[in-house]
Amino acid sequence: MLKAVETNLKSITISNANHDVDVPNIPIQSVSLDIWDKKYRLKTKTGEYVDQNMDDSYARVARALADVETEEKRAEWHEKFLWALRRGAIPAGRITSNAGALEHKHATSTINCTVSGVIEDSMDNILGKVHEAGLTLKAGCGIGYEFSTLRPKGAFVAGAGAYTSGPLSFMDIYDKMCFTVSSAGGRRGAQMATFDISHPDVIDFIKAKRENGRLRQFNLSCLITKEFMEAVKADSEWKLAFPVTEKEAIIDALNVNDDHQVVWREWPVKNKYLTKTEGIDAEKVACRVYKIIKARRLWDVIMSSTYDFAEPGFILIDRVNEMNNNWFCENIRATNPCGEQPLPPYGACLLGSVNLTKFVKKPFTEEAYFDWNEYHQVIAIFTRMLDNVVEINGLALQQQRDEIVRKRRHGMGYLGLGSTLTMMKMKYGDDASLKFTEDVTRIMAEVGWEVGVQLATEKGAAPIMEEKFEVSADMLAKRPEMATDGIKVGSKIAGKVLLGKYSRYMQQFPEGLRKQIAEKGVRFTHHSSIAPTGTISLSLANNASNGIEPSFAHHYARNVIREGKKSKEKVDVFSFELLAYRELINASAMPFSDKTEEQLPDYFLDSSTIQAKAHVDIQAAAQKWIDSSISKTINVPTDYDFEDFKNIYLYAYDKGLKGCTTFRFNPEAFQGVLVTEKDLENTTYKFTLEDGTEMEVKGNDEIEYDGEIHSAANLYDALKEGYYGKF
Repeated sequence: MLKAVETNLKSITISNANHDVDVPNIPIQSVSLDIWDKKYRLKTKTGEYVDQNMDDSYARVARALADVETEEKRAEWHEKFLWALRRGAIPAGRITSNAGALEHKHATSTINCTVSGVIEDSMDNILGKVHEAGLTLKAGCGIGYEFSTLRPKGAFVAGAGAYTSGPLSFMDIYDKMCFTVSSAGGRRGAQMATFDISHPDVIDFIKAKRENGRLRQFNLSCLITKEFMEAVKADSEWKLAFPVTEKEAIIDALNVNDDHQVVWREWPVKNKYLTKTEGIDAEKVACRVYKIIKARRLWDVIMSSTYDFAEPGFILIDRVNEMNNNWFCENIRATNPCGEQPLPPYGACLLGSVNLTKFVKKPFTEEAYFDWNEYHQVIAIFTRMLDNVVEINGLALQQQRDEIVRKRRHGMGYLGLGSTLTMMKMKYGDDASLKFTEDVTRIMAEVGWEVGVQLATEKGAAPIMEEKFEVSADMLAKRPEMATDGIKVGSKIAGKVLLGKYSRYMQQFPEGLRKQIAEKGVRFTHHSSIAPTGTISLSLANNASNGIEPSFAHHYARNVIREGKKSKEKVDVFSFELLAYRELINASAMPFSDKTEEQLPDYFLDSSTIQAKAHVDIQAAAQKWIDSSISKTINVPTDYDFEDFKNIYLYAYDKGLKGCTTFRFNPEAFQGVLVTEKDLENTTYKFTLEDGTEMEVKGNDEIEYDGEIHSAANLYDALKEGYYGKF
């Protein structure tokens, strides 16, 4: 298959590259050009344009990534990379902004996703990781951390002779650091904090954002285990516990055989705590039980917080580790800020998305179809392009650079799924859309891994492929088929074999591909993830729907940060499919119109009209073929029933998802990035003036304050959250 792709690509001519047959030329809306100009357009330090237009940005990126090739191949691959970029391949924001920009931005990275090294339970290590995180954020990367490695509030610290203030107090330090670094650098910093569901302070973590302005530089997610979910289903008890050292166990006279005092659990920090050396709990750590509560009580605390505040998120960490291609050498405990990249300590991953709307021919007609042949070609080229980014990663820390070179992770995904389904007259979540979603994801995976094998032959496999790993009892317990194959504890097995033969994800691929990987290795350990793609969708894709999502709405307001403006600015936006429909079918069409001649067809769905089950089903259809994870948000109306809301998460667990996130508009708590005009109009905000009088206004009303015009909702949010005037 891929040889045919190569043959086709050699015949490409660039002269007509912007004129796709059967693909309409939809005018780019002004907000899309504005976001490109602010975020991705290369300028000199004095503000002069290096990129004169979007195509110049593509050419710059293509040149930077083609220059990684050997000299005799650079011209060929520059042409092919530029062809793919013009036909829907969109590298993530850090690549688009920084590739080929070294002369103007010498200290920036092309990598979106990183995870901190393990934050160990000592003041020196906690503050050392703050320093590393600051350097990472300064380079433009997002970063994730696990904070449940820190002992709970009130625990005694022998070295200090005092009691600790707990993980949340240290999170405040990271939060302030991130705000300071992002304010100085002009790009909002992005952080994820994860927290184990068994930590004694987990309820404090869950409720942390109920305090106005607290931890606003963080997304929060709980690490949910299978054990906890089964306890919720069974309405059984749940133990909140934290590890103890052997010395602490002796001093406190803990009976490690009494399960009311000690529970044995897996733990990311090794060689510090009391650890069992044999038996069914071998390699697990002794954790002192602080409290025993009903699992459903803790579940309801999570659900009520998520219902009201859209956080914490929900990471099914056992599923993440079970399906991880590097299952044999990684214990993942954290993700990048949006959750699509679960990563090990110091892990890093670059991203890119394919704009699916580019492959729809004859949209909105009975003859509408998806151009699978061109899709294959774009994926094949884009895989090589993303792999080349590793060589120009620009990561801030040596540990991050070592990690990305050793494993060469990248995360290719797509954007515009919802827009594409609409253009092909499918409804998001129906049977046809589920089949299309699985097919478009499976083909991305199949082509990507086949190219990965070819690249290993041409350029060399990822270094981890040739490393030898000693087989442990825990590895055999997780992969009993290894024992069937004659592998014993103490055997030394190459990474390429452990990935190609024994990865649960890879086991669904054809035997021939897996055999090639086991024998020759592959260029990278991970190939796919689906990112939220918010600003690249809005800018470079003319507001095609984000990632795997349906369009939020077809006409709505987006809240954007403007340099020099004291609150967020409300911007008018149209969905790509509405723009296309107005251009091709009905120029006067508008959502919610009472006029028959302006109404949209019933397949024009948006996030407010799609059932929660459909969101989960779409995510499950894609997750089967995504080796990392998926960033997805299930939008539910403000008046959504709470019991039905809880059932969304149970359904996600039963469908085998790696995570689940919801959003319910709740103006008392916060103002979202995407807001419908209807929600704003239906919300009243109350302001207290200096003389004590109160003024009530609608969320979409405009207010003059401090010499600027603000929407009422954005001004209220900025004042309440404490970020007014700080952008």
